[in-house]
Amino acid sequence: MLTSRIIPCLDVRGGRVVKGVKFQGLVDAGSPAELAAAYEAQGADELVMLDVSATPDERRTAFDTVRAIRERLGIPLTVGGGVRRVADAEDLLSAGADKVSVNTAAVADPSLVDELARRFGSQCAVVAIDAARRAGGGFDVVVRSGTERPGVDAVAWAREVAQRGAGEILLTSWDRDGTREGYDCEMLTAVSDAAPIPVIASGGANSAAHLLEAFRAGASAALAASIFHYGDTTVAAVKEYLAEHGIEVRR
Repeated sequence: MLTSRIIPCLDVRGGRVVKGVKFQGLVDAGSPAELAAAYEAQGADELVMLDVSATPDERRTAFDTVRAIRERLGIPLTVGGGVRRVADAEDLLSAGADKVSVNTAAVADPSLVDELARRFGSQCAVVAIDAARRAGGGFDVVVRSGTERPGVDAVAWAREVAQRGAGEILLTSWDRDGTREGYDCEMLTAVSDAAPIPVIASGGANSAAHLLEAFRAGASAALAASIFHYGDTTVAAVKEYLAEHGIEVRR
């Protein structure tokens, strides 16, 4: 049985970790490199760094921050934000990323997913899907930090990116992001059932119990930020709780 992964997330702006609600109202949460080292020491399986202002500002990801994190980090690192072409991904991998996440650019040009998988392998190609509930049912993809809805169904998009060669999906509930109300497990199950690749749950964690719900809903990994950044719990404590409830984790 594959172990279920716990992945702290570093949302970065201007070289600092930030956290907000529904991608807005960002406040400082610390140094990326220092937090990365702390989470690895706690037993994190992987780390995700998202440059949250790169796409809205129409610039590339902050490579200096990626390098600084890599200097302190031995576990796999996924980096996203501002990746628009294969060359951007190549530069991130050279700076120290193990995987590259694409979102807005992939929705605009789905062939980017094919190109990344072909060039670097599916194991390096992560597609981030930010999704919001749609009136009347279902889930819409949102892009550009949640400011636009291009009319793409999230479940259908998840199925498509898997077919195009993505190795993993980072699924964030826009409605739950930063709210601490728990993951959108209905969305998680729908996407996990549609896409035959690992799905990382993101958006809304407030406790180890919420991560347990995500794994039971079909997630292969659970991403969290606020509960770790503000010292509510640790990766080690979450893993202990999950193991006690029958979830296989690396300890």
